[in-house]
Amino acid sequence: MDSIDIGLFVTGGLLVMVVLGMRVAFAAGLAGLVGLVWIFWARSDYDLERFSWAVGVAVQTAGQVPHSKISSQALSLIPTFILIGYLAYYAGLTKALFEAAKRWMAWVPGGLAVSTVFATAGFAAVSGASVATSAVFARIAIPEMLKIGYDKRFAAGVVAAGGTLASLIPPSAILVIYAIIVEQDVGKLLLAGFIPGAFSAIIYGLLIIGLALTIKNFGPPVRGFTWRQRFEALPPALPIVFVVVIIIFFVYNPFGGDAWGTPTEGGAIGAFVVFLMALYRGMRWEQLKDALLETAKLSVMIFTIIWGVLIYVRFLGFADLPGAFSDWITSLEMSPMLILICILLAYAVLGMFMDAIGMLLLTLPVVYPAVMALNGGLDVSAAESAFGMSGPMCAIWFGILVVKMAEFCLITPPIGLNCFVVAGVRDDISVQDVFRGVTPFFIADGITIALLVAFPGIVLWLPSLV
Repeated sequence: MDSIDIGLFVTGGLLVMVVLGMRVAFAAGLAGLVGLVWIFWARSDYDLERFSWAVGVAVQTAGQVPHSKISSQALSLIPTFILIGYLAYYAGLTKALFEAAKRWMAWVPGGLAVSTVFATAGFAAVSGASVATSAVFARIAIPEMLKIGYDKRFAAGVVAAGGTLASLIPPSAILVIYAIIVEQDVGKLLLAGFIPGAFSAIIYGLLIIGLALTIKNFGPPVRGFTWRQRFEALPPALPIVFVVVIIIFFVYNPFGGDAWGTPTEGGAIGAFVVFLMALYRGMRWEQLKDALLETAKLSVMIFTIIWGVLIYVRFLGFADLPGAFSDWITSLEMSPMLILICILLAYAVLGMFMDAIGMLLLTLPVVYPAVMALNGGLDVSAAESAFGMSGPMCAIWFGILVVKMAEFCLITPPIGLNCFVVAGVRDDISVQDVFRGVTPFFIADGITIALLVAFPGIVLWLPSLV
């Protein structure tokens, strides 16, 4: 049995473990370790006396992964972005943002749900975590919608779907992870997420308005706010805009010249600014402790998934499975665009059984080289590429598409993490209710992905300015 066969068997075993309910981090780490032992033992022609040697080399190889990979400076973005979100919540900035959105947008059909979507988009601009966004607005927005007669399932679905916008709108933890895996510029990827994230929010809003116009009593508009009340709601929400501006300037200086610093430094300063705002607004020690604990819990979960999957990725390198998959993809007698669409559909199916971060970490080491091979390689001109763009631009475009698919997976049954979070926060809403409520948003996500595939300029315009 050659190394590629071993890679296929181990990958199959990994998928079985995940489907049976084992956590992705532990399933990937175990599969990677077993695969490494198998690979090294196979090289000694399965000599029983060399089995202990194979185990020792495999353990040593796997043991180098957590420190060598997790100590990357770029990964320090993740806890700082998550901390910004939790501090903003405890500082009361999220309530101020929702109130401003409500006063300015609630007059349209389905207005309170539309306000929730755009408030989650605004909060996503200071929070890198979809889970945190869903948890926060489940406490703030759902009671407001229920109070004026929204169906509880749809109210929960709006919050769960709106929370997914944090995956695209910077600062996004998933975009940072993608950039590290494929070794692309973090700043350009974060910039690339702005327009598609806002575009997704607009599609969600239009879907809600359409439903409210066609279904009687679906989402009654909220009127009665004067212009003075609307303008009075803006100053309390401005601190979030201030933090977004800071992060943008540290990623990319829109006035030309060098950026002020690295994205890591921007995330740290953004967290510090929100911390000062929270203190100014009277945040207590208990609230600060809760914010730090929630940040630590979510960060540890993400980092555990990363190091577990990276052990499996190290095994894939020894098995040469990415190269074999890339060769197979390029040998198919299909157009590159059709192959890309099939890959995206495969992500939609895989996302039903895996969480978003684990899915990207597991698949990108294999899928990314294949997509780059389809495009003609990393160092080709736009005229020579299959998708009409250079290699780095193709990497950014594909990254946004994949992360959008990861968003989609956050609300698909049976694993949809955002749906479980919303149900966990609300005792009166079951997970089944949330899954029913997010169903219309599958259509909106499908439309968004189709437009991003058909018009890459939506993704590439901002990063092309850098």
